[in-house]
Amino acid sequence: MPPEKPSAAAPSPRTALIADTALALIAERGMRGLTHRAVDEAAGLPPGSTSNRARTRLALLELTVRQLARRDAEVLTPAEFPGPAEGIDALADAIATVLHRLMVRRREHTVARFELALEASRRPELRAIYDTAGQGFRDLMAELMAAAGSAEPQRHALSLGAWSDGVLFTCTAGPYHDRAPTRGELRESVGELLRGMLAGSAGEAKTAGDRGVRAGG
Repeated sequence: MPPEKPSAAAPSPRTALIADTALALIAERGMRGLTHRAVDEAAGLPPGSTSNRARTRLALLELTVRQLARRDAEVLTPAEFPGPAEGIDALADAIATVLHRLMVRRREHTVARFELALEASRRPELRAIYDTAGQGFRDLMAELMAAAGSAEPQRHALSLGAWSDGVLFTCTAGPYHDRAPTRGELRESVGELLRGMLAGSAGEAKTAGDRGVRAGG
């Protein structure tokens, strides 16, 4: 899953510390453990510091969701993204790299993401913030699928995103939480998925071309 692009300017160092601490608390204690006082204490800040940056709980959640988007954008450097002409193997390798890093290096953020997604499903005001922060990711997935030759990039981006989220959940909070797949295993699985989807696209394109030839002939 390629990282999403940050949607706002970088926060100040103190705001970033508050948001990163909030992510850590959500991963460790769940949503009930996220309070302004808990963030101050865990971050080693004077009482009231978090309230000065985010006066309400919704404001704190918004700050946290946007920081998560920024941290996700750091998972894969621009130089590691495949070019349009590099083919399925390069795309599979990039996606596998992101997934492996999210499972191993950024496991805390991955757990926090699932907690925030569930919270957003119960709070419409947070839902809008969460969806807006993730729009860059969805657009990027569709662009990558189109560049790989997909005839239906939006549908295939949905399928790839759903599969990626499923693997992340299974290997961080689900039955395989104690065994993260290797990057090579992930690359093989992603490659199988991409080839299956894109082979269908190629077949559809060939069929449409054949029909055109018959109609013209």
